[in-house]
Amino acid sequence: MDKEALYEKLARHLDQGMVGAPLSPSLMGILEIMFTEEEAEIACRLPLENKTLPELQALMPDRAETLEVALAGMARNGTVYTGQKPGRERKYRLLPTVVGFAEAPYWAGLDTEKARRLAPLWIRYRNEGFGSELARGVPTVRVIPIDHALGKKSEILPFDKLREQMGALSFFAVSKCPCRQMMAYVGKGCGHSLENCLHFGDMGRYVVEQGMGREISRDEAIAILEEADREGLVHAVENLSGYLSMICNCCACCCVFLQTQRLLSLKMISSSSYAASVDAEACIGCGTCEGRCPVEAIAVGEGQKAGVDRAKCIGCGVCTPTCPAQAVSLARREQVTPPPDVAEFFTRRYKAPLS
Repeated sequence: MDKEALYEKLARHLDQGMVGAPLSPSLMGILEIMFTEEEAEIACRLPLENKTLPELQALMPDRAETLEVALAGMARNGTVYTGQKPGRERKYRLLPTVVGFAEAPYWAGLDTEKARRLAPLWIRYRNEGFGSELARGVPTVRVIPIDHALGKKSEILPFDKLREQMGALSFFAVSKCPCRQMMAYVGKGCGHSLENCLHFGDMGRYVVEQGMGREISRDEAIAILEEADREGLVHAVENLSGYLSMICNCCACCCVFLQTQRLLSLKMISSSSYAASVDAEACIGCGTCEGRCPVEAIAVGEGQKAGVDRAKCIGCGVCTPTCPAQAVSLARREQVTPPPDVAEFFTRRYKAPLS
């Protein structure tokens, strides 16, 4: 098989994932950087679900003797997930685009030639079908509101209780934000903090084991979220009910989801069950909330009072903590849509038309 055909085959294999990989010129460039030809041949035969080494050796008997070493190298490179629970065999799977080999070269925060070469390709890829893929059928991520922005704690819905969910997690890790690094490498970076990409459970262990991040405590993770609140960053998690393996803390200037939603008018991120609300009598028209809103949903208008476009508002709450008049809060929307379970997520994505 010639080189071009090999990488096209790999792209089509990756496109079968929950978050696919639409074929495009930028994707081909990305794959050639991320996978050697030998690794691409292995990846074409790797499942997207966890398998043990003996199971994979049975799938690839011609590579049985060298497969473990190859998989270990691909794990360090960020194209293969590997993990081992106590008393069980180590398992492997091919990582998808997101969460996966799109972010892995950046999690450690190292300024490398590979990271710099990949950055413009990933940014162009958003316009070549990847943005549409992330939004297809159902957005890949959803907003979690800042809980101190909610007036009555009893109003917080079960699927929005972020701190409570974190209390049930067993492992915490933090790495550097891929999106802000990518934009910095193309001369469009921002001043927001880098070390606030949170990972939990098996994915957190993988990130630490491969040297892409560091282990932290639950209290440190909460402190990172609190600092993200102060910076005006949006908490985003997987758009899946009862599932939490990561929290992104996103800025409108760099985030693949927020930026692409604005530039391509795609529904890239599911709103929370809340929307910003302004007490007109208390509002002093200072514009602080307008400056912090990541989706331009709040603005000072007539009478020097802030107003909210509820259709645009994603319910993140970053407009609330710095309002000097305490005039902005989050209010529960009239219609609340819980995040889908895994079966519904798959169904809605695979029934949606390809772009």
